Amino acid sequence: MNLHTRKNVTKVLASVVLVGGAASVAGLGTFGSFTDTTTASQAVSTGIVDIDLTQHATRGLDVAAANLVPGDTIQRAVRLTRSSTTEKFGTVALSTSGATANLLTTDTANGLKVKVDQCSVPWSPLGATSELTCTGDTETVVAQRPALGTNLELAAATSALNSTGAASNLRVELVLPSAAGNLFQGLSSTVTFTFDATQRTATFK
Repeated sequence: MNLHTRKNVTKVLASVVLVGGAASVAGLGTFGSFTDTTTASQAVSTGIVDIDLTQHATRGLDVAAANLVPGDTIQRAVRLTRSSTTEKFGTVALSTSGATANLLTTDTANGLKVKVDQCSVPWSPLGATSELTCTGDTETVVAQRPALGTNLELAAATSALNSTGAASNLRVELVLPSAAGNLFQGLSSTVTFTFDATQRTATFK
């Protein structure tokens, strides 16, 4: 047998040993064993976040305000509610946007200003005027600022919505500053108010 032949024999023998070893390991699985099984079921369901808005019957945001002059004030009332089937809210925030970009909404100095107040009871017109008043406790939710803004947190409204009444009575006020000059004549736009509610803080269940 020459050297080349001996190398081949060695390779063949090694292969046989490996195969034989694999067969020995496979044979270990043929033994029986005792077993047992138990099960349990966990029901899981998710909550919802549901905020609703109701316009005041005669002084809601759906009532247009026309023929403004510098110094005029618009007051509108809305009522936010949290459904009885929803989770409590983590935050409630207000975002406002303008349909038409002009000085009414782009001029942060002399353009429209917005302010939001909350009352413990619904707002109502003062006599035959367009001014809104309430007989309960009031607090400022958003201090006067330029009309357009994003994610303005309404902390007082969040607290009211998470309380027993699950409601927030808001008065939205828009003011055209007295300093608005002739460039503001004949302008129009639509300001959209969007109220966003987020979930409560996550907890262990």
